Amino acid sequence: MTGFDPTDAEFLRDPYPALAELRAQGPLVWFEPWSMWLATDHATVSAVLKNRAFGRLWHDWEPVEQMEPFNTLHRNQLMENEPPEHTRMRRLLAGAFNRGHVERMRPRIERLAAEMVAALPERFDVLADYAEPMPVYVICDLLGVPREDHEDLRRWSQAIVHMYEPDVDEATKQEAVCASTDFAAYVREVLELRRRSPGEDLVSDLIAETDQGRGFSDDELVATVVLLLNAGHEASVNTFGNGFHALLDHRDQLARVTGGEVPVEVALEELIRYDAPLQLFERTATRDVEVAGRTVEQGQKVACLMGSANRDAAVFADPDTFDVGRDPNPHVGFGLGIHFCLGAPLARLELGITLRALLDRFPDLHVVGQAPRRPTWVLRGYESIEVTS
Repeated sequence: MTGFDPTDAEFLRDPYPALAELRAQGPLVWFEPWSMWLATDHATVSAVLKNRAFGRLWHDWEPVEQMEPFNTLHRNQLMENEPPEHTRMRRLLAGAFNRGHVERMRPRIERLAAEMVAALPERFDVLADYAEPMPVYVICDLLGVPREDHEDLRRWSQAIVHMYEPDVDEATKQEAVCASTDFAAYVREVLELRRRSPGEDLVSDLIAETDQGRGFSDDELVATVVLLLNAGHEASVNTFGNGFHALLDHRDQLARVTGGEVPVEVALEELIRYDAPLQLFERTATRDVEVAGRTVEQGQKVACLMGSANRDAAVFADPDTFDVGRDPNPHVGFGLGIHFCLGAPLARLELGITLRALLDRFPDLHVVGQAPRRPTWVLRGYESIEVTS
């Protein structure tokens, strides 16, 4: 297998040529260094994500005693469980979301975006000054968490999600354990506050369900709030950063959006597809199962390459072309199957408002110099994007 080295600097800069090579080798490729299959095209990624013969099976990191704070957060969260636990937790969380929490956030997000954009100078870092704090503020408001804690939340989140990359070292593990410990303690304080003083927020609703004996356990509630805080801003930052950089890098496409030819809501889907913020999602075979003409044996893992699936020419015409008017746009940016992103409606609302507000205020932004990439691939994003009007 040539070209596929997720630690290589050139791959991190632009993984898509190597991913195209992988797709040419076949829809399901065995990757010996990881002892797992790689699902490379849209059809196979979709099939694996939807097939109930594949599960999201959590295995504690070792040494267990050392890693317990990190393991506890993952063992008890929605994303790392399968039915019946997953069904129960997703139903509870979906019920809370369906109480109007997403729509009630619209005026708050619009007001917040307007305030933040108005305060931006002519030259700024679109990530540090706008895209990073914005989703943290939004998810904090949704959950009833103080906005002023956003720097701690962002730092803890980044330390935890670095564990999702290949070949993590001991320093990364220790940072994740410390972050998990501090994050869990912080959330428990928030839960106690909301028990004493409930509000019109998602955490208060989840506590009400739990205290009536039909909701989450205490550990599940802590893990769920951490998951929402992590997923609610980590993915949003990278989605906005990757997509906005692509938009500024394609001036003709930027003009189609700022000129009104293409609605922001349509363009947003291409921003998600073109440079996927989540490049890989693992599934494990719970029994022998046929996929793309091959047998995946029970216990074997399949790494669904989401960024590769989003560049599949069998589904997307001219897949390496950035086309803000692409419609339909069946990308897999939010996943598929029972693990489809529960926060997708909020993410689309937030990203659409955020993008529109920034382009209305600065319709002719340009990137200053070379925007540095983060040294990660599974969660793909930029360190910073300095821009000027």
